[in-house]
Order: sequence, then structure tokens, then C-alpha cells
Amino acid sequence: MATTAVIFDFFGTLTPSTPTNVWDDHAARSAAPLGIPARTWRAALDASFPERATGILGDLAATFRTLAHRTGADPSEEALTAACAARMAAQRELFVLRDDAVATLTELRVRGLPVGILSDCTAELAETWSQLPLATLVDARVLSCEEGRRKPDPELFRLIARRLDTDPQNCLYIGDGGGDELTGASNCGMQAYMLRAADWSDNDAHTREDNWAGPFLSSLTDVLSLLEPSPAVGDLA
Repeated sequence: MATTAVIFDFFGTLTPSTPTNVWDDHAARSAAPLGIPARTWRAALDASFPERATGILGDLAATFRTLAHRTGADPSEEALTAACAARMAAQRELFVLRDDAVATLTELRVRGLPVGILSDCTAELAETWSQLPLATLVDARVLSCEEGRRKPDPELFRLIARRLDTDPQNCLYIGDGGGDELTGASNCGMQAYMLRAADWSDNDAHTREDNWAGPFLSSLTDVLSLLEPSPAVGDLA
């Protein structure tokens, strides 16, 4: 069937990979105002990812309050505010796109193909979305923290297809493999490709499909080679 939409994962796909040392640094930055050891805070963040990624713990302030209590800390409102600010600043550093992302998404739209984002993410991305340059290049989004589901839940893949007004069988799905997303997309009928860029092995991702046996791409630009070329200007007459 002809491709009628292209769906991307966000972290590690449209954005560069995030290695462990970066996550450690970011955890340390939000742990400091709370007076919690960085390693303890990183462990609390990691353990709570399933809850945070499905929005169970509420907004960022509510989440940090709950996690701080789990570590035995009882931070003041001032400390919580400072920790949330540090976290948001750190997360914004992770929202920077790969060098070829904007050009690829722009070209897809020039070719008349709607673009979707399906991401396992926490409240920080949802709260920042409208401020991102990416938002103007995306026709539909499905964020796990807003839907209360995580990949590879099939409803997420069906939902993004509906929001793009197409069928899963007509969608390309591009991701780095985190959250068993490629298998999830394939099981829903999408054509899934792993983005295995040069920094892929550096990525510290949740339940990544390291043994994915399906097709892969080495750059976002390669997505365009999977599609029919856009017609030349003379062909439009």
C-alpha cells in the first residue's frame, strides 16, 4: 500500500541519543535543591519511569514531591520549585533536534505526507510542546503521559494513525527501538524502521529492541529514500 503518513519516535530518534552520563548529570542538577544524594535521586527517577510516562504521578511538581517522599526527604515548596526549574532546564537540552530533523520533516510535508509523533515521555515534554519549533512541523502527536499508556500498547499506534486520518497499514514508523516500539508498530500493521544512527549505541533507553531484525536506517534523511519522489514543477502543470 502507498505510504500516507510518517510517524516518528521523539527521544533518540528526532533528537540525538542520550548517554548515561547525561542522565546522571541531569539527575544531580534536580537532586541538589532537594538535598537528596544524586545517585539516590537517579534511582528514584528510573524506578518511577513507568508511572511518570503514563502521567500517574501528576504534573512535575506533584511528581517530584512524591518521589522526594519516597526517598525519605520532605523538601520545602521553595526547594521543590528550584528542583523543578532545574529539571525543566535539563530536559529542554534534550529537546534539541538532530541536524537533519527539520529538513526531513519539512520535505515530508512538501510531499504532502502528514507527520506524527508517538513518544513515551513524561510531563516535561507535554508542558513544553507548544514552545518547541518542532510543533509547527507535526500534524498530530500522541504522548504517553497524556494517554495513560506506554509503548508497545497497540492503542497508541492506532490512535496516532487516527489522528493523522489514515490507517496503520499506510504508515511508516521510525524509531530507535526504545519501549519495544518497532515490534508494537509492526504488530499494528505499520512498516517499522529502526533509526540506527552513529550515536545509537550510546543511548540509555528503556527496554530497547537491541536485537531488532527488521530494516533500519542510518539517518533521518534516509526516510526520504523510502518514498516516491515529489513531482517536478513541470509535472504539476
